[in-house]
Order: sequence, then structure tokens, then C-alpha cells
Amino acid sequence: MDLFDYRNEEHGTTHAPLAERMRPRTLAEVMGQEHLTGAGGLIAGAIASDRIFPMVMWGPPGCGKTTLASIIASETQCRFIKISAVLSGVKDVRAVIEEAKKERNLKGRKTVLFVDEIHRFNKAQQDAFLYHVESGLITLLGATTENPSFEVIPALLSRVRVVTLKPLTSETIFQVLKRAIEDPDRGLARLDVAVDDEALFHLVRMADGDVRTALNTLEILVDQKRMEAGKGCRVSLAEAEALLERKAVRYDKSGDEHFNLISAFHKSLRGSDPDGALYWMVRMLHAGEDPFYIARRMAAVATEDVGMADPAALSMVMHAVEAYKFLGAAEGERALAQAAVYLATAAKSNSVYTALAAVRAEVEKGGSLPVPKHICNAPTALMKEMGYKEGYRYAHDYPGGFAPQQYLPDELEGKSWYTPTDRGYESIVGPRLASWKEIIRRNKKK
Repeated sequence: MDLFDYRNEEHGTTHAPLAERMRPRTLAEVMGQEHLTGAGGLIAGAIASDRIFPMVMWGPPGCGKTTLASIIASETQCRFIKISAVLSGVKDVRAVIEEAKKERNLKGRKTVLFVDEIHRFNKAQQDAFLYHVESGLITLLGATTENPSFEVIPALLSRVRVVTLKPLTSETIFQVLKRAIEDPDRGLARLDVAVDDEALFHLVRMADGDVRTALNTLEILVDQKRMEAGKGCRVSLAEAEALLERKAVRYDKSGDEHFNLISAFHKSLRGSDPDGALYWMVRMLHAGEDPFYIARRMAAVATEDVGMADPAALSMVMHAVEAYKFLGAAEGERALAQAAVYLATAAKSNSVYTALAAVRAEVEKGGSLPVPKHICNAPTALMKEMGYKEGYRYAHDYPGGFAPQQYLPDELEGKSWYTPTDRGYESIVGPRLASWKEIIRRNKKK
């Protein structure tokens, strides 16, 4: 008996794949797209108000585009038609339009047309939608993994709203797999097979953000194990490695190894070692770490360890995050690598970090000290009479744009917490601050 015979005997020939059975049926079941499906989310609001608008859903494979389209149709009681841009042409589109007219005229029912891989339609095929989308005959829901700005014609793009779906994190896919294993109705719980967490993490990493691939692989793994061992068996990491023909990197996302690797990465960046930074970053990515977690740690390094020595460092990290979202995992990792090398080779200063900690301590100690009246606003006549804003010096009226005056509360006059280094941009900031302090000193002597 081969694998397919086994599955047919076990489930029947009409048995749907695990990924299809576990497809969310309500917004509450959708994971990883809370910015759209949660309270206040765009799609949640559209469904609640029964005002579905034409949209193109843009996101990586396996992030939930088709699922959201079917939920939109089912929760609004619309007639749902799905076509694939790979298999359909203008003739098919026209047939759908005719069906939509009949449905509206005979039953007064709206038609939601879901076009998978809409970027595969050429200009003539996309043109066929224009009038009917604008007239409201059909509510077009498109799905694409490509940037709609480049792949959808401007005339159609102007009539729809682009909705961006986020790549699913490793943790989200892991939770989906756990749900599939524990679900007795749609999942695998009735098969009495356990799967080690390490094996699941390996499946997650191999799926590269595609939850459909992860579920399909899990089902094949479980079926193969049950063919060999029957019920009551357990799938180990070694068996998952054998099936996928790839070894797993030792990495416990909630244990010591997780913290050891991120610590090594952070310290390599702080210590100005680009090779070490790249090595530990790749180790984490290879083990299935969430790339946005790595980016958050780099943003922390940019503010804690690079700081004002190179103010562009934080922008470099944020640009890398946007590039990752725009390009996807394969090419986006190059943007993360570039940001890591930039941070490692940038001038370093923790002066802002230490100054912030010192000021926090001062605020805790001193409490709510009053603002000097000369730097308060005076929007009313009474406040002017009380001396608010009196004596304020407008900086731009003074040489060099610097007006010598007190900005701290009287109790803290003369205090200083930020001390720039002589590294990077701070080598310019230091002398500038020193010159301003000298102006203040001379001004006090007058």
C-alpha cells in the first residue's frame, strides 16, 4: 500500500487536505492579520457594516488572502465566485458578469468575484472588469503576491483599495500547526499521533512563512509515520529532518539558545564585528527566527549603542524593515544584512542612552518641577500679566540661531546629562555644545 492508498483507505477518496480543512471559517479564527480582522480593522469593519468594497489583497504566499476572501463572502451572505487568472480568460470573466446580472435581477443578491493571482491577467483581461466594478455589479476581490502598483493597470487600481497582508510570523504558523494537531473534528487529534515541538519548529522554518505548505507537510509527515507505526505514535525531530531531507539548526525559540544567539548578535553589532553580526543573524534566520524580531533588536542597537555617533543608523534599520516587507524573505534578508553591517561598522556612542537613564533618575528624584515662566506660552491677558513668556528670546533672532537662556527648572539650572563622545557625528556635536555653553557663561557675566 502506498501513501495515497493509505490515505484513501483511512479517510475516503473525498478527504480534503489538512490545509483546506483547517482553513479559518470566521474572522475570529484568522491568525496573523489582526490589523485587518481585529477590532477596528478594515475588513472587520466592512463585514460588520455589510459594506464590502472592491479590494486587491497583497501579501506573500500562504498568508491568508483566499481565506479572507471566502470569509468576506460567507459572513455577508454574498454569492461567491472564484476564478484563477492562470486558468481563466476574458470569456470566463464575461460569463461571470452575466451570472452576476441574473443573480442581481432575480434574487437581488450581490456577487463577490475573487480573482486569484490577479497580476497574471493582461491589460485586456483587467479592462473587462472596469465598468462592472464601477457600477457595483460585482465586488472584485483580487489576490496577488506582486506589487499591485506594477501589476494592476492604473484604471483598475483607482477603483479598488489595496489591502496589505503581513507575512505570517514563525510563532503564528507554529500555533496554527498546534491547533491542527489538537483539533478533533477538522484536524489530526482523532488520529492519536503526537508531534514534538522541535519537529514542528523545523516544519515552520522549512515553510518559509507559507502556512499552507506547513500544514501540507505536517499531514504528509503524520500519514507516513502512521503507515509505519500505526496509532499512538510520536513524530520526532529526526523523522521530520529525514522527510524534509534537511537538518535542523539547534534553536529553542523560548529557551537558552534563543537568548544566547540574540545576545551574540547584539554584542557583535556593539563590538563592531560585521562578520560576527552576519553569522549570528543567519543562524537565527536559518533556525526560523522571526525576521522582525531581529530587526527590532537592530533598532535597539541603533539607539542604544550607535546613537548620535551616527543618527542615520536608525533610519537604515527602518528602511531595511520596509524593504523586507516590500521584497519578501529571500531578497528582504539582504536588506537586513546590509543594516546589520551598517550598524557594526558605524561609529558608536551610548551617550543618549546613558543621558536618558540619568534624566529619568532626576525626574524620579525631583518630581514635577515648574516650567520657567519665560518659556511658557501666554495665550491670555491674565497669563501675560503674571509674567508668562516675559523675557523669552527667539533663537532665530540671535547669531548662529542660539539664544542664551535657561530652559531647565530653576532647581536644575546648570545641570547637564548628555555628554557627547568624540566619535562620528558627536565629534561635531561636542564642540557645538561647548561653544554654546561658553556663550551662556559670557552672557551671565554681563
